Amino acid sequence: MSMSIQGKSAIVTGAARGVGLAIARHLTERGAQVMFADSDEAALNSVVSDYEDDQSQVRRFAGNMSEKLAMANLLSATLDAFDRVDILVNAHRFVKDSDPLDTDMDTLEEMLRQNLMASLRLSQMVAKRMIKQAEGEGPASQTGAIVNISTLAARRPIPSMLGYSIACAAQEQATRGLALALAPHRIRVNGVSFSSVMSHELQCALKEDPDKRAQIIAGTPLGRIAPADELAETVHYLVSDGARFVTGQIMTVDGGRSLADSVTAQIL
Repeated sequence: MSMSIQGKSAIVTGAARGVGLAIARHLTERGAQVMFADSDEAALNSVVSDYEDDQSQVRRFAGNMSEKLAMANLLSATLDAFDRVDILVNAHRFVKDSDPLDTDMDTLEEMLRQNLMASLRLSQMVAKRMIKQAEGEGPASQTGAIVNISTLAARRPIPSMLGYSIACAAQEQATRGLALALAPHRIRVNGVSFSSVMSHELQCALKEDPDKRAQIIAGTPLGRIAPADELAETVHYLVSDGARFVTGQIMTVDGGRSLADSVTAQIL
């Protein structure tokens, strides 16, 4: 089974911190050319400065990942830098509390725009480019791979984050739908749903409430919080030829937490 992604070109959104950063770094270390994309320009510049000596492999793009113009500019910048795009990882997430008894439409629409429509629209743009650049290649070749990152909030609703839970569930269904639509073009679309992983949001939550760490560990059958690097390894598998017959799947990386009984526990 080949896990090589050497020479592949990738876009990773949400790449300035947390899970997105871990994925972008992992793909870079495995030989891919990676465009680190995020809305936080200062944080993005800080992390990409580590790769200043090798701009042939790493570039950065700062922009609002929920705006169509920014998406188009991101794709254009990637093609200018690497000539093609083989991999897209939608790791950008927008997490915000919402009142389950009064989820106003503005909040819900923002959750859907940031967490569903952003990844869906960028996937559509990138898929069109993948199809175009694959013209003339053999029918057995892989055109491209797309991975969407979500959390267990999609299946284990969090009452205090109802809008985010709805958006995550919608994104996972979009993953399945795109997988079917793009399969004839040899583009694979999968998702990774996580919990008990040290995301940026979880880091912030633990700073505010250190006792939450013990609660999460107690609710995780494997008894620990995983570093984001372990989630990145799953993404690596999904975008490699090792997963060339895998599409439309939502892989769960949570140490068994989704098997536990607690429904209302915070899942980040």
